[in-house]
Amino acid sequence: MSDASVAEGLRSDARLVVVEAPGGCGKTYQGASYASDVAPGLGGGRLLILTHTNAACDVFASRTRGRSRRVEIRTIDGLIGEIAAAYRGALGLPEDVGAWARREPSGYDRLAQKVARLLTANPWIGRCLAWRYPIVICDEHQDASADQHEIVMSLYHAGSRVRVFADPMQMIFNGTQAERTAAEQRWVEMKAAADRFEELDQPHRWAGIQPTLGAWIMEARTTLRDGGQIDLTANLPSGLSVHIAENTSPQRTGFRVAANVSQPIYARANAQSMLVLTGQNDRVTALRGFFNRRLTVWEGHVREALSDLAAHCTASQGDAEALARGTLTFMGRVATGFSPTAFGNRFVQEAQQGCAKTCNGKPQHLQAMARHIVETPDHRGVAKALDHLRGLIAGESAFAEVRVHHHREFAEAIQLCRFENADDGFAEIARRRTHARPQIPSKAISTIHKAKGLEFENVMVLPCDADNFSNTKASRDRLYVAISRATRTLMLVVSKDKPSPLFKL
Repeated sequence: MSDASVAEGLRSDARLVVVEAPGGCGKTYQGASYASDVAPGLGGGRLLILTHTNAACDVFASRTRGRSRRVEIRTIDGLIGEIAAAYRGALGLPEDVGAWARREPSGYDRLAQKVARLLTANPWIGRCLAWRYPIVICDEHQDASADQHEIVMSLYHAGSRVRVFADPMQMIFNGTQAERTAAEQRWVEMKAAADRFEELDQPHRWAGIQPTLGAWIMEARTTLRDGGQIDLTANLPSGLSVHIAENTSPQRTGFRVAANVSQPIYARANAQSMLVLTGQNDRVTALRGFFNRRLTVWEGHVREALSDLAAHCTASQGDAEALARGTLTFMGRVATGFSPTAFGNRFVQEAQQGCAKTCNGKPQHLQAMARHIVETPDHRGVAKALDHLRGLIAGESAFAEVRVHHHREFAEAIQLCRFENADDGFAEIARRRTHARPQIPSKAISTIHKAKGLEFENVMVLPCDADNFSNTKASRDRLYVAISRATRTLMLVVSKDKPSPLFKL
């Protein structure tokens, strides 16, 4: 199908239009162009664009600039939160719905479930939403949970015209196999139910830059989708390089290669624009060490460790020992070196004992850090303790091995001391971050999951071995997302000792 067919389908009178849109084939352009064209004619209504990430919100905002009075752009979790807040009494929720979702285990999933049931039981609420949003564009719908999908379909059944973009090959999430199978089946059913089904298949991302690489990536997508092996033995396109290097790190999430094969990896990282992609958060930290901290960790828009810390501070207010343990857990997620044996156990002990014993050297510094929590046993004491630690890392040799890798998250945790309570503080910090629209640095290390929606001139994927890319649907999707981020050059660091079954070497 052509770009023109997709554009015509979106602008048709069809109630439900479904578009399968591989990465780099113009999905965002088509969606934003359609929104800009039709939004001015909606009268009192507004066009709603639903995404799954704040980064995607930023992209659509930039593409629809000048239409903000007629176009609303938000994450689907954000919409769910607004509906839940409006009907919190009926849903049995507290006044601060967002704080509840952050504190409760699987809070956002439970919130989506409550709202889905609310809309099913009360169709008039859906009709009110459809009156306000006569057209809804759903971005990256393959990432929607069953309840999120049901909420979108409630708007459709209530009268909204719905345009759905999805790429089943970018379905990378941490759900169970049963949830993945159910999501795949929902996509099959949605395509069958659509008034019009369209496909985007032109690799626009690479046009005029590296068209042969783009064509190869699209072919690799088809191969991965159909269960085959990507052939790396011959006829490699311009821009693609394959480097053989064995990961010899004894740690499961570590990364180390022999000196005689490391130089090409280091040399490629010297490019002015470079995104290094890997599968796990822990390996991101290991790779930062491998590259001698010359590459920044891309933290994205989500601050899971900070969210958990804020919730812990609220739940543990008044309990200095519990707050110190929460601080130690937070440091384990945003830094290396502040381990329980090296620092953490003594830090927690000082909080537990009220910083009562006289001590010297490193214990004295940890006592001074813990005293902030003992004297102010809430989020403000925790923030001040982290600020104290920041000074120790900068100025005390005993703390020289503590390395903060998630600098923004660490800094935002320190900002919690400015707020009356942790929940309000986290919400305001998140709001400021969203409006600030942080940009990814020119050289960065990221998980593949956080790189969804990004594009970079130069991309390196490592390690490409059997442990990281096995012969599963999830691994095939993850590999496709990784390789499709590159617009000019792509380096795959592969293993021959533990080869991935997704490659023919």
